[in-house]
Amino acid sequence: MSSFDVIVIGSGPGGYSAAVRAGQYGLRTAIVEKDPLLGGTCLHVGCIPTKALLHTAEVWDYFLHPEEQGMHVQNPLLDYKLVLDRKNKIVLKHAKGVEFLMKKNKVEVIAGFGRLKGQGQVEVMGPKGNRTIEAENIILATGSEARMLPGLTPDPKRVVTNIEILSMADVPKRLLVIGAGAVGVEFASIFKRFGSDVVVFEMLPRLVPVEDEEVSKELERCFRKQGIRCETGAKVSNAVKFDDHVELDATLSNGKVEHFSGDVLLVAVGRKPNTENIGLENTKVQTDRGFVKVNEWQETAEPGIYAIGDIVAGTPQLAHVATREGMVAVGRIAGKDVTPIQKNRIPGATYTEPGIGSVGLTERQAREAGYNVKVGKFPFMANSKASIIGHHDGFVKVVADAKYGEILGVHIIGPHAYELISEAVAAMESESTVETMMATIHAHPTLYEAVGEAFNNVYGLAINA
Repeated sequence: MSSFDVIVIGSGPGGYSAAVRAGQYGLRTAIVEKDPLLGGTCLHVGCIPTKALLHTAEVWDYFLHPEEQGMHVQNPLLDYKLVLDRKNKIVLKHAKGVEFLMKKNKVEVIAGFGRLKGQGQVEVMGPKGNRTIEAENIILATGSEARMLPGLTPDPKRVVTNIEILSMADVPKRLLVIGAGAVGVEFASIFKRFGSDVVVFEMLPRLVPVEDEEVSKELERCFRKQGIRCETGAKVSNAVKFDDHVELDATLSNGKVEHFSGDVLLVAVGRKPNTENIGLENTKVQTDRGFVKVNEWQETAEPGIYAIGDIVAGTPQLAHVATREGMVAVGRIAGKDVTPIQKNRIPGATYTEPGIGSVGLTERQAREAGYNVKVGKFPFMANSKASIIGHHDGFVKVVADAKYGEILGVHIIGPHAYELISEAVAAMESESTVETMMATIHAHPTLYEAVGEAFNNVYGLAINA
């Protein structure tokens, strides 16, 4: 039986990052992966391929409206096969990169499905037979998978999840999307720009319901302007798949029932943790609806077993959260001084057009928590760099405590919002105040000037608005 200091089960961003850090600390480390390539959902059927398509959609949009840039482009042609080829090359490049990192950091890669046996042992059911390995410390990083509506099963052509939609051979003429979280709105944004007629259904009262209410309102306004139909407060029923199309009924927010037909139905109603059949019953690990309970150090109720990423109860299912949780777990194992995750300092990023970036409390959450709230907003319409790149929609919104100037949350919708949010995350992590950010010089002309102006506007002192 092979023995290690650390065994990581799952090679997504959290898993492979944890393995790399363990190797850097000099720990004998193994990583177990059931799929042919390392990288997990994020790399192969999640973050990376989706953002590759979103980038192409942004470039394609310039070709469709070149006059705004002072150019004329006749008969532009979208070759979707080449779009997919580019996406696949990016994925393969980074999968090989993860494989290289394992070799560089002396992490042993073991192919197969890992299952806990108890007493620090993991049975790996691989293509060449079963094998048992053991370690004092085991990190569970098994990730999640898309939830499906009852009565439907995904297929390559008609009913798809984030997996199948990335491999469709053609752009659908009519795309129906159930779910307006990050996955749903990102694919809506992609395929609308590629030429699809898109309808988005959301059971809750607004798009991207985890975001600040003003951000949700602005995204819906922009989507409607782009021609994306948004039906919030809608309940979908009677979804049926045919050979050449899909149909469903939707009870709209006004109580009326409307029938819809489309070429493809994307189901984006959330993700469930991959914790079935991994041997939790052989341990003291505790779960809540399939999610693993951990303490601030990512430790489960079973000594020596840690959990990170999408399977963890109480933290958002985001790749960067998984990575940071991996750092916390390995630091704890190695006896290093590490800082646990602070949930109010986790950035969210949604890559729609316009993009969304957020961190901390929304305005409603801050008021409900009892803070005396002051809000500063600044529109991208008044930002010179936004004018230069031709993307004026959206704003930066700062939620602050009136008494001490504490930054409670920052919410951005607009050009490259998912990049701009980093300044706010760093400010909150370093416990900067609104006054600190007002005194911070922002380069000109940049998009992030809008962030500085929003901080100034907490006290009504923005210059350009």
